[in-house]
Amino acid sequence: MTAPRTARPPTGPGPAPRTFADAAAAVLAATDPADVLPADPAEAARRYRRLARLLHPDTASTADRARATTAFLALGRLWEQYQGPAGAAAELRTGRHTYRLGPVAATGDIAVLRAATTGSGTEVLLKIPRSAVDNDLLEREAEALTRLARHGDRRFHAYAPTLLETFRHQDTADPAGAPRQVNALVRREGLRPLTDVLAAHPDGLDPRDTAWIWRRLLVALGYAHRAGVRHGAVLPEHVLVHPADHGLVLVDWCYAGTGAPGPAPALVERHRALYPAEVPARQAVTEATDIHLATRCVQLLMGERAPRQIRAFVAGCTLPAEPRRPHDAWKLLAELDDLLHTLYGPRTFRPFHLPPTA
Repeated sequence: MTAPRTARPPTGPGPAPRTFADAAAAVLAATDPADVLPADPAEAARRYRRLARLLHPDTASTADRARATTAFLALGRLWEQYQGPAGAAAELRTGRHTYRLGPVAATGDIAVLRAATTGSGTEVLLKIPRSAVDNDLLEREAEALTRLARHGDRRFHAYAPTLLETFRHQDTADPAGAPRQVNALVRREGLRPLTDVLAAHPDGLDPRDTAWIWRRLLVALGYAHRAGVRHGAVLPEHVLVHPADHGLVLVDWCYAGTGAPGPAPALVERHRALYPAEVPARQAVTEATDIHLATRCVQLLMGERAPRQIRAFVAGCTLPAEPRRPHDAWKLLAELDDLLHTLYGPRTFRPFHLPPTA
């Protein structure tokens, strides 16, 4: 999948780092991919995997986790730059589709989202893990989205991404490396993460505007839970909203669980403070876990603007003891509607806008 890159006369990346401290120092000081990655594509892929193992936040000590997260994300950006302009004509073929590859659309903690177009013209995002060690998380997402498509209420399918297919891909630039699991997701336009809403309203969002986001987030969870899926990571960057249409999509199902509840496969370290106690304690993730995380997202949006009655409602959804929290998102939605009606009267449509992205 490696695209051509512009040649330059680098001094070279030096010896491969052997410790977390050396790897973090090298990556954070780098201003160009050539500062840490060799020119040879196969050697660069091996160096990237080594750095990723040293810097992965899940393997870092408590004291090093913040620095590990920063360095790991920086490494991802360097790797994307190394792979060069993605506008070059490049294709990826599977048994079902041919994907014409476009630019990197977004980056996350474990994966890169790359724009692509199928032969029939469908716009998709190819979700590709930075390391094959995270293939299992991509498989979890595919399993969750497949279950939602088959068993979820069709009226609410738009609240989750549509999985076109999932497949293993061998990077031609690194033939000796392990294949990576790729999820092809149908692309939707006009969606913005809650992180954009938080940035646009640093003093808190009016609870009347927060209300439609809260309601739709509970619909997304109710839809998932009825289908036997628990998201496991309802975090601000995983909640996408369409400001004009008041739409919402819950994304990144890599941490999802189906079947009997079990521990989360991982947590997003920079959001550790948002998680309920059962997640870092490696206890079972339940519907109440999702409701806690969703409520914390809404709490962040409102900030200090939430009235006393809403603050009490939030407190009841984020109790420390998992069994005491609400487990039924649909029932909770009805209770929320009653509260909102008491506070603000009948629901009305309030236009919502966000400043354009840079």
